[in-house]
Amino acid sequence: MMNIAVFASGNGSNFQSLYEATQSGQLKATIKLVVCNKPEAYVIERAKACGIPCFVCSPKDFPDKAAYEQAILNELQANSIDFLVLAGYMRLVGPTLLQPYKNRIVNIHPSLLPAFPGMDAIGQAFDAGVKVIGITVHFVDEGMDTGPIIDQQAIRVNEEDTRETVEARIHEIEHTFYPQVLNKLFQQLMVK
Repeated sequence: MMNIAVFASGNGSNFQSLYEATQSGQLKATIKLVVCNKPEAYVIERAKACGIPCFVCSPKDFPDKAAYEQAILNELQANSIDFLVLAGYMRLVGPTLLQPYKNRIVNIHPSLLPAFPGMDAIGQAFDAGVKVIGITVHFVDEGMDTGPIIDQQAIRVNEEDTRETVEARIHEIEHTFYPQVLNKLFQQLMVK
């Protein structure tokens, strides 16, 4: 079974859905660690409630990005982490983590990449008036939402939709889509 670390910066609803998927057997993996860069993030409370250790590490406490990521890498290695799963982690990942975890870091993004990368993708798409929005699960590279796409799911935007209704639908779909995609990916990796 794959040992994973979930990286999150905020509410942690995707962490919660991943945790529940591991508990139900839907996702064949073990969440061994949550990594959070914001000491006030609610994901920390969620991790505690689930009994998952949480490594809270603020970039402001380090002289540079490499030192920050080295502290995370040390914690990942101490916990025998095989795979990194970004779930609302609001930082670009640098070479200190990318090199040892090459092709073993994934992210979920609320748009059909390459459209609307970066912050507030749902708002960008809604403001652009698109009729189809979606979700992308992709490998992480040094760019902002530029890594190879693993899978996508499209969602139609209806006339009566507001930004809030679209956002709610995307989050609801993310919570089932991400565990499914990860499970397929982990099965493929185990076969290799």
